[in-house]
Amino acid sequence: MSEVRVESWEQLNECLYAGSWYQPHGRFRSPFAFRGLPDWRYDRRTSLDRLGGKYAPVEDDLLRNFRKYGSRIESSLQDSWWNWLAMGQHHGLPTRLLDWTFSPYVALHFVTTKADLFATDGVIWCIDFIKVRRYLPASLKAILKKDDAVFFTAEMLDGYARTLEEFDARVKRDGDDCVIFFEPPSLDDRIVNQAALFSMMSSPTLQLEHWLAEQPDVFRKIIVPAVLKWEVRDKLDMANVTERVMFPGLDGLGAWLRRYYSPNHLIEVSYGEGKRYLARIQRFQGLRMHVTLFAEREAVRDAVLTSREQSVWWDVGQDCSVAVNPRPAHFEFVPD
Repeated sequence: MSEVRVESWEQLNECLYAGSWYQPHGRFRSPFAFRGLPDWRYDRRTSLDRLGGKYAPVEDDLLRNFRKYGSRIESSLQDSWWNWLAMGQHHGLPTRLLDWTFSPYVALHFVTTKADLFATDGVIWCIDFIKVRRYLPASLKAILKKDDAVFFTAEMLDGYARTLEEFDARVKRDGDDCVIFFEPPSLDDRIVNQAALFSMMSSPTLQLEHWLAEQPDVFRKIIVPAVLKWEVRDKLDMANVTERVMFPGLDGLGAWLRRYYSPNHLIEVSYGEGKRYLARIQRFQGLRMHVTLFAEREAVRDAVLTSREQSVWWDVGQDCSVAVNPRPAHFEFVPD
């Protein structure tokens, strides 16, 4: 695995698009799937695993009941368990799937969508789905080769196994445990706009985190420093990569407007001995945030802040650590 902590918007873009030239086609075609998280410490456990307890035996119960009760609402999925699995993941059902995207900017959106985590380093995981195919059993490789495909679809998987239980058993019979990338059907505009892609392990108890530890050559990790999130978020807005696009409809529109009009230029900076200041962001220069500190409605001084590894914030001029709250609970005035 390669890991880089970027130091600028320009370097971030270089890392996101690194290795995207594909000589056989003479085009830029990235072999990576992207997953963006707002906190670098988040793991990649599935929502099924997060249920806790003995979660594996209830996987079939969850999907069977989702299918049974959901069929009254959604009748277009036909009889495919794979379509129902994708629909369940899409609507919050605990599954063994993980969400990915073909778009590095969609991944960046999810790194910066939570303003209350702007003081925390974010991360983008990049998996080379071409290299991942090396670890598939021969029977699954043959399906992709037959259709000259890179990803599996519900139709392909239906031909291999009708249920998750059948899929797990056949993979175990044909070879070692593996991860597949599954392209969901275009269930709605949200999946289309997010350029969505799912990964799935060949057992409900297996976690991608552990599998990747044994195949370090197939993925890389990009750390987005906390101090860079403000610039990234604003430039994504200018590129129209927003909640309004990611989540078409009134909910996405409301989320975008709520975030867009929030006072992101105001933060709270805390020093030792209980000293807290409201700060107004003045400008950014590289990984340095220039702010003016206010106390009791009066400007106290200017400061230069930066964030170091593992989200440690630092006052450069005072040469000391500080705590940054990107969402002050309350402030009595708004500085000019």
